[in-house]
Amino acid sequence: MEKWYLMTIVVLIGLTVRWTVSLNSYSGAGKPPMFGDYEAQRHWQEITFNLPVKQWYFNSSDNNLQYWGLDYPPLTAYHSLLCAYVAKFINPDWIALHTSRGYESQAHKLFMRTTVLIADLLIYIPAVVLYCCCLKDISTKKKIANALCILLYPGLILIDYGHFQNIYNSVSLGFALWGVLGVSCDWDLLGSLAFCLAINYKQMELYHSLPFFCFLLGKCFKKGLKGKGFVLLVKLACTVVASFVLCWLPFFTEREQTLQVLRRLFPVDRGLFEDKVANIWCSFNVFLKIRDILPRHIQLIMSFCFTFLSLLPACIKLTLQPSSKGFRLTLVSCALSFFLFSFQVHEKSILLVSLPVCLVLSEIPFMSTWFLLVSTFSLLPLLLKDELLMPSVVTTMAFFIACVTSFSIFEKTSEEELQLKSFSISVRKYLPCFTFLSRMIQYLFLISVITMVLLTLMTVTLDPPQKLPDLFSVLVCFVSCLNFLFFLVYFNIIIMWDSKSGRNQKKIS
Repeated sequence: MEKWYLMTIVVLIGLTVRWTVSLNSYSGAGKPPMFGDYEAQRHWQEITFNLPVKQWYFNSSDNNLQYWGLDYPPLTAYHSLLCAYVAKFINPDWIALHTSRGYESQAHKLFMRTTVLIADLLIYIPAVVLYCCCLKDISTKKKIANALCILLYPGLILIDYGHFQNIYNSVSLGFALWGVLGVSCDWDLLGSLAFCLAINYKQMELYHSLPFFCFLLGKCFKKGLKGKGFVLLVKLACTVVASFVLCWLPFFTEREQTLQVLRRLFPVDRGLFEDKVANIWCSFNVFLKIRDILPRHIQLIMSFCFTFLSLLPACIKLTLQPSSKGFRLTLVSCALSFFLFSFQVHEKSILLVSLPVCLVLSEIPFMSTWFLLVSTFSLLPLLLKDELLMPSVVTTMAFFIACVTSFSIFEKTSEEELQLKSFSISVRKYLPCFTFLSRMIQYLFLISVITMVLLTLMTVTLDPPQKLPDLFSVLVCFVSCLNFLFFLVYFNIIIMWDSKSGRNQKKIS
């Protein structure tokens, strides 16, 4: 009883922080003609409510795709339609065709923020609480502390409640987390259904798709493809196909309908990258203008090859040796590979890496906390643009203090705590002097934190040179990218050197 009482307090703290951040201004407020990303969400409600389904993704006089055209899968559109019905009941002016564009009022802001909070309450927060409650081999106190740290992760809060672009990230991430819970607890069909809903809500959930596929395929192999494994494989295939058919049914009536939705979901014409994002291509472009040198189709092929090769070892290991721990770590590795190397990455896509990192927070607290701090720092140019400096500092400090207090992260930097003991033993067979790995990681953490703090202060207090107006933004992206590359190597090392069953590690029940 006490556990649920404390967990309720944790949830209330998470909700309070979210609502407080939402009281700030939002992206694009009072800035015609596009009015920013807040307007995108409102406009989707306008379009889905007033136009027939067949026109949602097509350019027309009533649906100018250059003005925040729908570019997410059908489930997002259905969610917008549901919100539009509620908006119509409260105030029809909020979603009136054409005349509602750029609509801004305190009442409407309250409505939009409330829809995000309700989505969190219905999907994301219950998944977090249940996940933490199902963790084995840790005390009730640690489970509650783990939930608090995950709910206080500043990146998701600042984007969904502060920036307000691609809001409802917690819906797709929540569905993905329900999927993780399902397949980890051997509720494979329910887990597959939940993850299909995640993909059909936001296509970026493809970052997590290969670990789901490999883990479930590995389970089928383990059961035997001539017996129970084959039955499970057929059931999984039917579940995936049925869920996609149901979501896409209105768009399967005509071939052009389906193709148009796909074109909107995967806009390869935009090129390798757009904004300043902390991945390889944007960072490397500072030294070599890849977008200008290579044709677009070569950029696409190159991006695909780098992404595929970087995630291949972890996926093979997971298929051959499926385990809940390996699944969670492979989710981190694959999502990070997609973020660093794939085509048309947005800076907010780092949230797709942060979610699985949150899931291993209790297992590798030092490295997980470090990564989550860097992921929030990588969003700095976007957050400063929306005047979210103070919320960023406060939420980041609250998260860091919660992690330090809950997990004593600075006391968990030994090779064993970092899960690098097997790797170190392997290296010491050839280099007996290799005894400094733990100390080196501590120094790297210190350098990383000092660099992030200094860059933040410079960005806030100094004016960049006139010839280099984007200097600080580029430096933030470059430093973040270096950190992410380090984490990619780290997570792949612990995946490849992990024992087959991970029997000594904390698992999901």
